[in-house]
Amino acid sequence: MLTAEDKKLIQQMWGKLGGAEEEIGAEALTRMFCSYPPTKTYFPHFDLSPGSDQVRGHGKKVVAALSTAIKNIDNLSQALSELSNLHAYNLRVDPVNFKFLSQCLQVALATRLGKDYSPEVHSAVDKFMSAVASVLAEKYR
Repeated sequence: MLTAEDKKLIQQMWGKLGGAEEEIGAEALTRMFCSYPPTKTYFPHFDLSPGSDQVRGHGKKVVAALSTAIKNIDNLSQALSELSNLHAYNLRVDPVNFKFLSQCLQVALATRLGKDYSPEVHSAVDKFMSAVASVLAEKYR
C-alpha cells in the first residue's frame, strides 16, 4: 500500500526526469531484453537492437502509461484498465514480465537520477511498480 509520503516521492522523482522519459523507457526495455531474453518473444516484429526506433517508441509508450498511472495514483485500476485488457486478452503477456520490466526500469531510474534515487525513493517506486504490475495482472484472474 502506498503511503502519502510514497506518492509524494514518486511524483517528485518523476518530475526530475525532465524530458528523458523516452530514453529511460528505451533503456528499461533494452535491459529487460538483455536480462530476460524470453521477453523478446512478445516483439517478433521489432528491431530489438539498443536504441532502435521501435524500442524507443515502445519505451515512450511504457513511460506514458506510467505517467498516466502516477497522475491517477489513487485509482490505478481505472487508469490502467485498457492497458490491462490489451496485455491480458490481445497480447497475452505473461504477468511475470511486468515484474521484469519493473526491475529494469528501477535500474534505469537509479542510473539516471543518481543520488536523487535514494533508498526511500527506491522503496516508493518499488511499491508503486508492484501495484502497477498487480493491476495489469488483474484480468488474468
